Amino acid sequence: MALLLSALAASLIDFDRFHVSVSRANQWILANFDWLFSYASFAAVLLLIYVCFSPMGNIRIGGPDAKPILSRWNWFSITLCTTIAIGILFWGTAEPMFHVNGPPDFAGVDARSDGAARFALSSMFMHWTITPYAIYAVPALAFALAHFNLHRPYSLSGPLSLLFGRAATGRGGAMIDAIALYALVAGVAASLGAGVMTLAGGLGAVVGLPDGPVLRFFITFAIVAVFVGSSITGIQRGIRYLSDINIKFFFALCAFIFIFGPTLAILSLGAEGVGAYIVEFIPRSLNLGDRAGDPWTRDWTVFYFANWLAWAPITALFLGRISVGYTVRAFLLFNLVFPAAFGALWMTVFGGAAIEIDALTNGALTTALNDDGPEAVIYQLLTALPLAGLVTAAFVLATFISFVTAMDSNTHSIAGVCLKADAPGGRDGRPAIWVKAFWGFLVGSIAFVVTATTGIDGVRMLSNLGGLPGLFILIAMGAVLIVINMRWMAEVKAAVQPADAKALPEATAPVK
Repeated sequence: MALLLSALAASLIDFDRFHVSVSRANQWILANFDWLFSYASFAAVLLLIYVCFSPMGNIRIGGPDAKPILSRWNWFSITLCTTIAIGILFWGTAEPMFHVNGPPDFAGVDARSDGAARFALSSMFMHWTITPYAIYAVPALAFALAHFNLHRPYSLSGPLSLLFGRAATGRGGAMIDAIALYALVAGVAASLGAGVMTLAGGLGAVVGLPDGPVLRFFITFAIVAVFVGSSITGIQRGIRYLSDINIKFFFALCAFIFIFGPTLAILSLGAEGVGAYIVEFIPRSLNLGDRAGDPWTRDWTVFYFANWLAWAPITALFLGRISVGYTVRAFLLFNLVFPAAFGALWMTVFGGAAIEIDALTNGALTTALNDDGPEAVIYQLLTALPLAGLVTAAFVLATFISFVTAMDSNTHSIAGVCLKADAPGGRDGRPAIWVKAFWGFLVGSIAFVVTATTGIDGVRMLSNLGGLPGLFILIAMGAVLIVINMRWMAEVKAAVQPADAKALPEATAPVK
């Protein structure tokens, strides 16, 4: 809290000097850790593949008698809405315009060519499907098993105590939680900034309100007020209701764009993009060849991974908490496979439609990007489709609800980490309202300062600053999963009787 308040005060007192300092820190992170962002994210994918197909996949989170607190549909909708926040709505149509008009040299394609379109869509898959959800799933699964099966505290330091022992408890544990909180608030503020920019552009398109600091202030205030209020109602009411509405609208909007948009082009580009993504997955994950050190990789792939890493540590507490009662393999389906499939569907439909409509309208979407910023691209796309006014208004509302849903869950986790287990409304209860309100309005304040001054560049820098501590937490949580797997396999071997050496104990037996 002290660090974030100090940064906020410094930005208000002397913004230019503060911006220079943050820019230098951002450049240092990219220059020294861009390779580690890529390698750690790829390792998370490999680790989860192993876990899924190993006997560990049969462990039931919470033990063999644990009962789920959510239906599978609610589990999927809450998980998806919590993790995507505002990202797919903001970048789904804007990102391909950047890539089509300015592909990197290592892609070996010309701007606005078929090859550039294929590269753009495969890049969308790289940034929004398997790898990002692996970044979420590793710490979430480590926390779920450590908390529910090994009875570790409701905090990030809980599972890390399996790795670092007493060093991750007491003051050491508090420091780990504080670092994770800083990472999340920076990442959330970056996402909220993108959401505010999207809503400001939408209100301009729907009711003609001019974009500017005043409008962005009121949008930020409204989002924060609603998600704090929603969080106070608890998971069983607020977030479950909001996520159910949100996910149904997402599918409806995808269907609308697919049916009334350039359907054949979407299918063709999607197939080509998937093929290119599969072929290039390992080279792009590891930054092999000319990709290494290319500014494009830092500006896009590392930026995205950093933003996901900023959210991952604290979001892991929430994702782990709602997964109780399901097996590890089911956890991976609902936290990795299904969300990644949805991300691929969304980017195929929206990215493919944006690329094709931009080509058919002589670069109308590109013009909107250059003149009004990335937040204007989606509205330019919608104007080319039937019922543009109605769909645009619905999209603005969905954008608002989407971020409220994501922050609803994270506000609960933030407040829970800030309270000791034996405090009134502590980690396992319902945290105090004022704690949720404080963090909510601090996030909003940071996001407003960013969007009212540096815009999208500030969003990128916040993502990188929050992603660095999240990166090291991801690496540690991966090690925790390996430790848990080794302990469970040791119990399996110990439980096998000599007379029945080929029999394994019940697959859902809890880790002791």
